[in-house]
Amino acid sequence: MSAQILSGISVGYGAFRNGSKSLVAALAVCVCTTTSALAAEVTIAALGDSLTQGYGLPQGEGFVPQLQDWLTARGEDVEVLNAGVSGDTTAGGLSRVDWTLTDDVDAMIVALGGNDLLRGIDPAVSRANLEGILVAAEERGVEVLLVGMTATSNYGTAYKEAFESMYPELAEAHDTLYYHSFFDALTEDGIIEENIRTYMQPDGIHPNAEGVAKIVADLGPYVVELANKAR
Repeated sequence: MSAQILSGISVGYGAFRNGSKSLVAALAVCVCTTTSALAAEVTIAALGDSLTQGYGLPQGEGFVPQLQDWLTARGEDVEVLNAGVSGDTTAGGLSRVDWTLTDDVDAMIVALGGNDLLRGIDPAVSRANLEGILVAAEERGVEVLLVGMTATSNYGTAYKEAFESMYPELAEAHDTLYYHSFFDALTEDGIIEENIRTYMQPDGIHPNAEGVAKIVADLGPYVVELANKAR
């Protein structure tokens, strides 16, 4: 019980009895205020590319609607906004971040870099773009969950190492939450080829609805942590 609540209330037994209704009322206000703050709705923008936009999937089966349903089913008062643009690079995300971060947005999922990888963009360029996004979020007091991406070896070992390492290094530098790779849930058991056939669309790039469900189930707890951090 805080000193502020107790100030002005006599510690004598008789005085406590006489002032008990006031004390209970004060405690009720304190508890209700705290509960309200913890339960306040949080708005999260999912800034990304076709993976967050829901490419190739019926409405309601993409990443954002499935994540929204996952959160709602667990009693989380969170609204997820779809800020994914198919084909977008980190440069595109940087160009959109200012108008994505409206006054209503409390937190942001940043899931970009897949198209940079497909185009062989210099990881140093991608890193600078991602850092610009994180700085924009910092300036507005918006919490971030940075989602990494695993690179192939098409461009060599040095490229792969530079690309993959930029995510955890940026997350640490800017004190953001970090999730290793968007596709972690589909490769965690090591059966990559089988999982690609089972959980990916025919293009081998985008997850199908079942794949999205696995991704959401694995990523979801990190989003809950993001929402709590934003509160």
